[in-house]
Amino acid sequence: MQNEPNVLDPLAVAQTWHGQGRSVALATVIETWGSAPRPVGSHLVIDGEGNFQGSVSGGCVEGAVIAEAADVIASGTPRVLEFGVADETAWRVGLSCGGRIRVYVERIDG
Repeated sequence: MQNEPNVLDPLAVAQTWHGQGRSVALATVIETWGSAPRPVGSHLVIDGEGNFQGSVSGGCVEGAVIAEAADVIASGTPRVLEFGVADETAWRVGLSCGGRIRVYVERIDG
């Protein structure tokens, strides 16, 4: 497909989507402890319609991150999210791997 981003690179997807005029947020794993599903530096890009590409948790907390990204897109205020095995939210979203992750979510502007 013409002008399609490399689907393996969420940063390329973010650039393409932003260039298409979409509202875009980028989630980045900034810290891990114990058995974390994805390493520091992993990315998930989310647009204003809820489309996403990449992964910050191997699927176990993506839904919660996508929901938070919608608020970040609307407000422009970045957030740091933390999920861990001791966190009730983590169990609810499925992070039962024994580790913890911190994810920075920011809106991509200009």
